[in-house]
This record gives sequence, C-alpha cells and structure tokens, in this order.
Amino acid sequence: MRTPATLWLCTQPTDMRRSYDGLAAMVRRELGSDPLSGQGFVFVNRRRTQLKCLYFEAGGYCVWSKRLEAGRFGINRTASSPAVALSHTAFEGLIEGLDLVIKKHRKRWHPGVSRALNRV
Repeated sequence: MRTPATLWLCTQPTDMRRSYDGLAAMVRRELGSDPLSGQGFVFVNRRRTQLKCLYFEAGGYCVWSKRLEAGRFGINRTASSPAVALSHTAFEGLIEGLDLVIKKHRKRWHPGVSRALNRV
C-alpha cells in the first residue's frame, strides 16, 4: 500500500459494508472533504475491530482494509471534530495495536524552520 501524504481518521463509527462509492460519499458528506484530493481517509467500525483506508491515486480509488481476529483498534471517539489528522507514525501504531492517545507532542526539527529563530 502506498500511504497517502495526509491521513484523516473519521471519528464516527462506519458501516464496513461500504466500499469505494459509499466511503467516498461519506468523505464528502460527513467530513466535507474531496475524496479525489489524494489524501487518505481512515474509517473504523463501531466495535473497533475493522478498519478501512480510502484514497485516490492516478487511475482510481484504492481501499485497504484490516480485520482484527482479537482485540480492538485503539482510537478515541470523544473528538469533537468529524475527522482527526493522523501522522504516518500514528497510522502504523493504530494498525499495530497501539492506542492513539498522545499526552504530549515533543518538539522536532523541521526543514522549513530557520536556525536564527531557534537561537532567539
């Protein structure tokens, strides 16, 4: 799977019978986003045992899914917004069984930040 540059986690439970068109309609209606943008949209069912990722690349839609045989995906459903941005690290952690509760995000270097600003 080619992971899209930007990933969004839908915070509402999703009916996993939905496929390409149903998930794309949900992106438009529930999240107010464009499913053709190349961003990835991650959906989890009510029991948190199934996950689907929808994204668009040259040529058409892609849907990737995972069903857990034991356990649940560790997502927080208390978010007030319909979608939460996911980093690649958080997405991989979600797939591997880690909880997505970040208590504190540590500062990291980013290439666009000037060194002069860091010295002040």
